[in-house]
This record gives sequence, structure tokens and C-alpha cells, in this order.
Amino acid sequence: MYRNDGFRELNRQESLRQLTEATVGRIVHTRDALPAVLPVNFLLEESGAVLLRTSASSELVRAVDGAVVAFEADEVDVAARSGWSVVVTGSASVVTDPDEHEHLVRTGPRSWVPWPVEVFVRIEPELVTGRELVGGRTLYGINVPS
Repeated sequence: MYRNDGFRELNRQESLRQLTEATVGRIVHTRDALPAVLPVNFLLEESGAVLLRTSASSELVRAVDGAVVAFEADEVDVAARSGWSVVVTGSASVVTDPDEHEHLVRTGPRSWVPWPVEVFVRIEPELVTGRELVGGRTLYGINVPS
């Protein structure tokens, strides 16, 4: 993350724990050689991998399968001036094993918009970073200006 910006840096375990509290995140990938961001629902696996479910024919699947992507989720309380943000960076791949796919149909995340043929995309957590701001106070004990 950015050192000395006043936010408390979260370690890997703290970051993954925060992700279990979120239901919506954003996948960052490349589209036509430019950065693209798409909100998605997800499930965090015990390994720390992020699991998405989408249409097998979606542009997202073609864009991310085999690519390095970033996934970000956060929570912000504007009134309390607090929040956290976690980024998982790693390789994305479509789950191709038929038995695992069938298991994930029952246990994995649900699609916002169900499709006739859906696939699961797994992002392996190669780099996990996070930061938080608690109660409007920086890491240095200074109140954030109103």
C-alpha cells in the first residue's frame, strides 16, 4: 500500500478477515488495453481465493481467464469517518473440473442475473493488501479534518 499515508496497514490475515464481511467487490482487469472495473458479488474461499460466478459467454470471462487481475472490496462509514479497503491481486482462471463445478453450483456465490450456462472464476491470492481508518483518526493519532 502507500506507506506514511496515515492509514493502518492490515496484514494478510486481517485483510482476508475483512473480506468475509463484504458481499460486493470490484474486479479490475484489462479491456481493449485499458483498465476496466466491474462490480461483482463473490465468495471468499478458505484458501483466500476469491470466487465469482458469471455467464459462460460473458466478456468478463474472456477478459480474465488466465490473466492477472485485481479484486477490491471495502466498507466505509462516512458518519464515523472510518473504513477499510482490501485488494487481492492474482491469476484468474475459470473452474473447468466438472465435479468441482457441480459442487460450486450448490455452495458457491449466486449470480445477480442467472444465465443458462454459468461458470466460476477463481482469483488466486498472490498478493493481499489492506488498510483501514478507524474513527476518523490517522495512524499518527491526528483527527481527519472535517
